[in-house]
Amino acid sequence: MELILKTTMDNLGEEGDLVAVKPGFGRNYLIPQNLAVLANKTNKARLELERDAIESRKSALRQQTEGLSKKIAGAVVTISKRVGDENKLYGSVTNSEIADKLAELGIEVDRRKIAIDEPIKTVGIFNVPIKIGYQTHADIKVEIIPQTE
Repeated sequence: MELILKTTMDNLGEEGDLVAVKPGFGRNYLIPQNLAVLANKTNKARLELERDAIESRKSALRQQTEGLSKKIAGAVVTISKRVGDENKLYGSVTNSEIADKLAELGIEVDRRKIAIDEPIKTVGIFNVPIKIGYQTHADIKVEIIPQTE
């Protein structure tokens, strides 16, 4: 099934792209959620008329993600947690805690965009990737230190 995307989707494509998807995914998710339309003659003609507006929105989004990427690249987040034997944490560090600490630094990031591969359960410095936009990622350093009473 061939569709025209109405919004940018991380794993599928950018706004205005023609994509081929399985019929069930298009029929049951993309079209009802108003994320895509069928790629017929009428919609292709409309896409060509709106091409300039789409390109300007995409360039503005790219500039915004590049600016956020530059802010995030130099960020170091320090989180203090209670530790037990062998510097192991009681519990683990979550993406919500990282998002809260970034907000304290003036960087607003959706917690769902923070991709922690494995739970952080020890003291140390970790690189954590953040999905900023369509195929754009940035890494931050997260430093876990023992909490002092």
